[in-house]
Amino acid sequence: MTRPLLPHPLLTLVLMATWLLVANTVTIGHLLLAAALGIVIPWITWRFWPDRPRLARPGRIPAYVGRVLADIVIANFEVARQVLGPVRPLQPTFVEVPVDLADDFALTVFASTVSLTPGTVSADVSDDRQWLLVHALHADDPARVAEHVKARYEAPLKEIFGC
Repeated sequence: MTRPLLPHPLLTLVLMATWLLVANTVTIGHLLLAAALGIVIPWITWRFWPDRPRLARPGRIPAYVGRVLADIVIANFEVARQVLGPVRPLQPTFVEVPVDLADDFALTVFASTVSLTPGTVSADVSDDRQWLLVHALHADDPARVAEHVKARYEAPLKEIFGC
């Protein structure tokens, strides 16, 4: 397999922009260094990258991102209330969430999304990729937590990735 000059063009642009933001200046030298980093890093690591994900419905991504961002904000307030508010006993627990996602990238996005939302953390994925172990800060009903996570995050990902 031949190595393309720009195996991941979007990553090249992100690396260049990141370098310029970190440097906090735009000079010819920094532009050249940003371009060199943006070309060399993806070029060296291209074999380690998995196949590009296949998106069945990419138009659903903005709604999913919006939902996740809104959930992060709301969950931050809920966790802050639980931690800083009147003392109420928390019921932390591990919840096994059955997974219906066939694509590894979609499963990674799903597990990452669960971890991004305050109050829940993805702890493990079963070897057969059929279960996601989630730690919930407070779960009165673990089955309800599993249903919520599946409906809120997995179902849209199944549509986006077509799996």
